[in-house]
Amino acid sequence: MPENPVSVGNAQCGRGQPLLFIAGPCVIESDDLVFRIADALQTIAGEQNVPLVFKASFDKANRTSIDSFRGPGLEAGLEVLARVKERTGLPVTTDIHTPEQAEPTANVCDILQIPAFLARQTDLIVASATAAAKHDCLLNIKKPQFIAPEDIVHAVRKSEHAGCSNLLLTERGTTFGYGRLVNDMQAIPVMQSLGCPVIFDATHSVQRPGGSRTDGAREMIRPLARAAVACGCDGVFLETHPDPDQALSDGPNMLPLGDVGSLLAELTRIRELTNTFPHVLAH
Repeated sequence: MPENPVSVGNAQCGRGQPLLFIAGPCVIESDDLVFRIADALQTIAGEQNVPLVFKASFDKANRTSIDSFRGPGLEAGLEVLARVKERTGLPVTTDIHTPEQAEPTANVCDILQIPAFLARQTDLIVASATAAAKHDCLLNIKKPQFIAPEDIVHAVRKSEHAGCSNLLLTERGTTFGYGRLVNDMQAIPVMQSLGCPVIFDATHSVQRPGGSRTDGAREMIRPLARAAVACGCDGVFLETHPDPDQALSDGPNMLPLGDVGSLLAELTRIRELTNTFPHVLAH
């Protein structure tokens, strides 16, 4: 069975634990921007005494257009993440796209993230689970938009077969027709029933796919995050940027950096309530 709660850095995530936050820019645009965001998130986490993992992608291999910015690549990106970890003391995570990226990424990151579109790829899951177990880090599997929440069990079983029981599962919405995602909050307890802590991705959930670049409904981040925490998710994933409208990837569905502190404080209070009165909220 998967571990629950699981440890990340000095914190734990799962049943009865404080809410874990995973936050950062969609992609590593530049060293300066990454350090600016990481420093701000470190300050917020310290002031609010909440566990926070820094996230940024070294490569956005799933961009819609061939002309879209992808990031600095594996080697340069991992170097930046290692410097963020040393500079801020925050645990770090990034997403990987091919099996050969698992081992070098696990050498640096505290959590390996499997993108939703790739969570059916057995070789990627097995390589990532093997590397995570070897380096004592977590594996975060994002539920594909195109499967039912209970069907993520197959990715969990593949990970366990490869020796990894330190898992997170992430809910990020389900495809509804064309160009729209919907969030069925039943997915949170359904996925938790598999034994893993569940993270809610509040920013990718508001994506509006289609066209040459992804659009989004940024104003829906806060209400969806509130609802997910009230439904009992164990953590919240947020992509953030000082000026999302100028971001090189996923700007329309990123939260402005200046709004992160107030949202984290609000979600933490909701989590405290769910931990204090779990049976009341369950009925």
